[in-house]
Amino acid sequence: MDYIAHIRHKDSKIQTVQQHLEEVRAGCERNGDKIGATYLAGLTGLLHDMGKHTDEFKTYIQEAFNNPGAPPRRGSVDHSTAGGRLLYRRYHQKAKTLEDKLTAEWLANCIISHHQGLRDFLAPELDSPFLERVAVKELKEYEQAEAVFFDKVAASELDRYFAQARDELADFHQKYRLSPIIASLLMKYIFSCLIDADRTNTRQFEEDEQPEPHTSNQSFFERSYDALMNRLGEYDRDQDADKPINRLRRDMSLQCEAAAMRPSGIYTLSIPTGGGKTLASLRYALKHALEYGKERIIYVVPYTTIIEQNAAEIRDILQEHELILEHHSNVIEEQGEEGEDYDVRKKSLKLARDTWDRPIIFTTMVQFLNTFYGKGTRNVRRLHQLANAVLIFDEVQSVPVKCISLFNAALNFLYPLGRSSVLLCTATQPALDFVKHKLNLSEQAELIENISEVGHSFKRVEVLDRTTPLGWGAEELASFVRDKMVEVQSVLIILNTKTAVRKLFARLEEEPWLRDTNVKLFHLSTNMCAAHRKDELSRIKAALKAEERVICVSTQLIEAGVNISFECAIRSLAGLDSIAQAAGRCNRHGKDALREVYIIQAADESLTHLPEIRIGAEMTKRILYEFEQEPGRFGHDLLSASAMQAYFEYYYTRIQNEMDYPIPKLGKQLFDLLHYNKDYFAAYRNKRGKNPEIISRSAFATVEQHFEVISSSARSVLVPYNEEAREFIEELNGELEAGELGTLLRKLQPYVVNMFEHEFRKLHTNQDVYPLLHGHVLALREIAYSKRFGVETDGEGEWQSAIV
Repeated sequence: MDYIAHIRHKDSKIQTVQQHLEEVRAGCERNGDKIGATYLAGLTGLLHDMGKHTDEFKTYIQEAFNNPGAPPRRGSVDHSTAGGRLLYRRYHQKAKTLEDKLTAEWLANCIISHHQGLRDFLAPELDSPFLERVAVKELKEYEQAEAVFFDKVAASELDRYFAQARDELADFHQKYRLSPIIASLLMKYIFSCLIDADRTNTRQFEEDEQPEPHTSNQSFFERSYDALMNRLGEYDRDQDADKPINRLRRDMSLQCEAAAMRPSGIYTLSIPTGGGKTLASLRYALKHALEYGKERIIYVVPYTTIIEQNAAEIRDILQEHELILEHHSNVIEEQGEEGEDYDVRKKSLKLARDTWDRPIIFTTMVQFLNTFYGKGTRNVRRLHQLANAVLIFDEVQSVPVKCISLFNAALNFLYPLGRSSVLLCTATQPALDFVKHKLNLSEQAELIENISEVGHSFKRVEVLDRTTPLGWGAEELASFVRDKMVEVQSVLIILNTKTAVRKLFARLEEEPWLRDTNVKLFHLSTNMCAAHRKDELSRIKAALKAEERVICVSTQLIEAGVNISFECAIRSLAGLDSIAQAAGRCNRHGKDALREVYIIQAADESLTHLPEIRIGAEMTKRILYEFEQEPGRFGHDLLSASAMQAYFEYYYTRIQNEMDYPIPKLGKQLFDLLHYNKDYFAAYRNKRGKNPEIISRSAFATVEQHFEVISSSARSVLVPYNEEAREFIEELNGELEAGELGTLLRKLQPYVVNMFEHEFRKLHTNQDVYPLLHGHVLALREIAYSKRFGVETDGEGEWQSAIV
């Protein structure tokens, strides 16, 4: 008798369990083969739905198909535990070696977890959810499922396959001497192979699609490399090509090409701000991908604004838009669990999420870290796409403090286990190899020779300390800006909080001298959606290009990756890396010999809830004092590599207890829960008077439950910034065909604002937000969005009564 895995809705065609298992096994093997985990991954595919070989499940799926309006309760028949139980009983309880036990534990956990996310081996409750599932839970028809499976697959064949998987795991341990956390990430990789192969096969069956043949991206990389070299050739023929700064850019670009011939590893690219690192890093990535057969190039950046700018620049050069994916939408709230039928039942929602199968990906640090540590199965699904790739981290100094150890672990997994190459790009390299759980940089990691000399050659600003004990109020700061505007045509002021920015902007608006001297005043903050900020930046750039008089007051969003240049900059005290980034927006292209960047301390800022900025500012104060005492120690330059190194060492020493992702509620650190998990292991042993029956300790589910790169108190809201945004939001209220939602949500990406919880509560109290798409998306009413400031949490938007 054939047992049923899926029934296709459109024509009632049946996919048998055996067909599904074999096809998913093949997909898992392809995914796992990239790093030498062919059989480890394949075995999870072969056994993941073994529990569907029962009369109970057959009745369940037939009833669900025949009664779509009143199906049996979803998940009421457990079909995911059986395959894990088989592995546990056959290879763990009868294990001859530790490798047998470990292999059985890893693969069994992947199988029992493929609807929900990996289970804890040892949990806060001092038990083992893993053992509860594989050894204790009652399974009504387990014996039937096992018997039917072995009727399809010979026991000797399974034993042989398991032995091959065990040998792969032993090879990983022998070759890489896996630390516990790297072993945890390897298990997550295997899980990723299963999730993607399972979901993909389910979707392809439902859509009656043939599996897409695996194609190499090498021809695309060859075309892209040629296109890039043509564009660089145009720059070389430009009338300004022989200017010193352009010669330096050209030389560093050539060094990146030469460095691409180095073997895979973890490298740094410390090109100074304005040194052309976007194209230099692309040149490295394309050449390296061609030389070493890498499958894709992934750019990871801290902010969506940098994605928009960098992706646009690269699209313009390469001209193959469909092969370049931007993935940074968080419009859809992550709600509920994702089962194997998610692609079918919520098809249009699922199609809004990409699986990173394009040759060039642009994504955010949030998405990258969620791939390794985020909850459920949606994030981890794409982890295997990070293998055998070139990953370029832009502005890597912006990794959140609490995530530093987890970030380092992810990179230490990607090379060497993941066979990927990693490039850390920033003018302000953080000392990630200085911290306790350090990053394993390659020998001679820096791609650019004599980087300190290059930094001196790129010096375009003088940083001047103007901090005072009491700080600068808005009135005093406005007066200082007025004095500077006598000397220069443009001033950029960057403050640490939206409140301080808005207060200074309002104060400057009242100044008669702005009107009298035809000064254009601009405001930028994260209360504006990306499209709004982009429009404002375009206006600012146009005004600067026309040599008009310009003042811009902004939060730090303008610092990283925005190609803009002012004649003077004022930066409120923050981390030295932030000050360096702000300095990169002053005299950016070396038009003048030297310009001034002033460090002040704004009195209107409250950094109580911004500890990273506050501590960064304190460590910068220390550097400012030491620089005043002994400037030669830092090469007479506050922004020198030696000053930055000292700053990060001070900073990381101060926050060393914060880098392993502490969870005060648990009194634990997430890093340790994936590493040795010492406390839960000891507590489990004390409670039972013996060691656990399992070798693995990782508390995967607990980590996922508590992990978030950015506080979940931030809520995403769609805003009606312009007519296009209003039309798109209105479309979300209508009936959408399958596949249309994904396209629509991508179009809405520029119209999202992330609000802190206290801001969102104000909007909610004022009834300025309303739900769309069954509550998965929130939209802002027009009255609450201002062309001056963006989202108006006090309900004082500029539109009068255009309420949707």
